[in-house]
Amino acid sequence: MSKTTRIGIVGIGAMGLAMARNLHAKGYPLLVRDVALQAVAGAAALGIEACDTPAALAARCDVLAIVVVDAAQIDEVLFGPGGVVHAVPIARKHPLVVMVCSTIAANDTERFAERLKVHAIDLMDAPISGGPVRAADGSMSMMLACEPALLVRHEVLLRDLAAKLFFIGAKVGDAARTKLVNNLLAGVNLVAAAEALALGARLGLDRKQLFEVIAASSGASWIGRDRMARALEGDYAPRARSAILTKDVGLAIGMAQAAGIDTPLGRAALDVFEATLAAGMGELDDAAVIRTIWPGF
Repeated sequence: MSKTTRIGIVGIGAMGLAMARNLHAKGYPLLVRDVALQAVAGAAALGIEACDTPAALAARCDVLAIVVVDAAQIDEVLFGPGGVVHAVPIARKHPLVVMVCSTIAANDTERFAERLKVHAIDLMDAPISGGPVRAADGSMSMMLACEPALLVRHEVLLRDLAAKLFFIGAKVGDAARTKLVNNLLAGVNLVAAAEALALGARLGLDRKQLFEVIAASSGASWIGRDRMARALEGDYAPRARSAILTKDVGLAIGMAQAAGIDTPLGRAALDVFEATLAAGMGELDDAAVIRTIWPGF
């Protein structure tokens, strides 16, 4: 695959715009779509063209990445008025590929794949991880579940998008399952890190020194280091909104319940996330959970 492959991104929030920056810098023909005028303006400032509808975008692309919030939004992007399936057919050597990069339930991913087959559109189950900084420099992670031939055909693009590619298997939905298992643990680790740091601060310990000790010791986690570094600076600007991880942990717990697995730590973490949203901090960075645990932090 050459970099003449035409790429579309629907959903240019923090992660989608970061991905667009990366691909635009690497010289891909790129189009975007978002319902938020501010997001479209941000893309335009980079010289990236926006389309009026997902259908208009799909008609001009070979690969379309969807980076929206949830399954309801994906359903609208794909099948709603002006959706991808209503694109005017164009001559392609291969079918359009839709990459579902959002974190959603596996049964929704499977449902979308089946419906897209009717329209001769391939689906790549491709959730992403790593945050906007790593998405912008191409060092994020991507989990992939699809037909192996799709990976071979789009290997260059995938490697330009993500430094770490994990081929989960050919069964669409398994990448979504993998991402939810990871995000369950991420949620638990984040709340635990916030709880520990809040406790130390409440006891009068030096916050930054305690953070350095934890980061270098057995209590460390990647998400704890990343998010609590922000909390120490009082920086809750949303890179990863509290509402998003709340949604993900909830989906993971629902998946676990369906599988007959109890998740007491996950449920405890979800309680903290939901309290964070109830306190009006859903649009802040998820580091804000520490303010739910101890408002005096």
